[in-house]
Amino acid sequence: MSEKVLPNDGRGTVATVGTFDGVHLGHRQVLQEIARRAGRAGRRSLLVTFEPHPMEVVNPRAAPPLLTLRDERAEYLAQCELDIVVFMTFTRALSQYSPEAFVQLLYDRFHMRELVIGHDHGFGRGRAGDVALLRRLGQRLGFDVDVVEEVDVAGRPVSSTLVRRAVAGGDLETAARQLGRPYSLIGRVVRGSRRGRNLGYPTINLARPDPRKLLPPDGVYAVTAEWRAGRAAGMMHQGPRPTFGDSGRSIEIHLFDVDAELYDVTVKISWIARLRDVREFRSTDDLKQQLDKDFAAARAALTPWV
Repeated sequence: MSEKVLPNDGRGTVATVGTFDGVHLGHRQVLQEIARRAGRAGRRSLLVTFEPHPMEVVNPRAAPPLLTLRDERAEYLAQCELDIVVFMTFTRALSQYSPEAFVQLLYDRFHMRELVIGHDHGFGRGRAGDVALLRRLGQRLGFDVDVVEEVDVAGRPVSSTLVRRAVAGGDLETAARQLGRPYSLIGRVVRGSRRGRNLGYPTINLARPDPRKLLPPDGVYAVTAEWRAGRAAGMMHQGPRPTFGDSGRSIEIHLFDVDAELYDVTVKISWIARLRDVREFRSTDDLKQQLDKDFAAARAALTPWV
């Protein structure tokens, strides 16, 4: 949806605001809460999220790698019970809004009647808008404010920061527990070198992802793949191809039991288990023997998923 003023149908909105990178379990609890409140009060549930990530504007050097690019975030948000999602363009001018000015914008533009935030949320320039200030503003303007407490998984609070740390370190299990799903990448299938076909393991090749997207460490993984017309398990090579003298990062997936033309198709790849590091092999015969082992290991790792 665009950033235009919402038509005022008299019902008002139950709103939440934030970057929501990852759309993890903590985010989902906030979204479930606004949906519940909106349904109970006969209002519309509203998420106002930002694109690009605010840190990319405020301090680009400190901007974190992204768990979800815009299209990925939009897909996960579409699975939530939300009436309205607004991707607000985050600009330097917006970053200078005081908490009071930003709340006034939400109130005027989106007819906010309830505001629900996460326990660690901050509003406005320098995140200076805390819960106490928001409640004072709510009393003045006429909207309610409530806070959703943090979500703990395995004794650890859920956060985008922790998910990033887990993904960057290759801890796929922790990332999946915090997200409530395996970590994933959405990409377009492009033409490759067809080496895999010659080795008996034909692959689909994904276009190089946006450099802002966080990837796990390079290696060989058991993965699942989903596209509009199908779903499959597979094994994926992520990284350089030293056996062929190729230092560029590639993302190549051999799909199990699939014989389909997928060029230019958009595919979601989910990392399930790490099988091994990227290695250089003395010959293609040695590589083929390793691929046979990888195939068996991936099949075993994916038994619960297929």
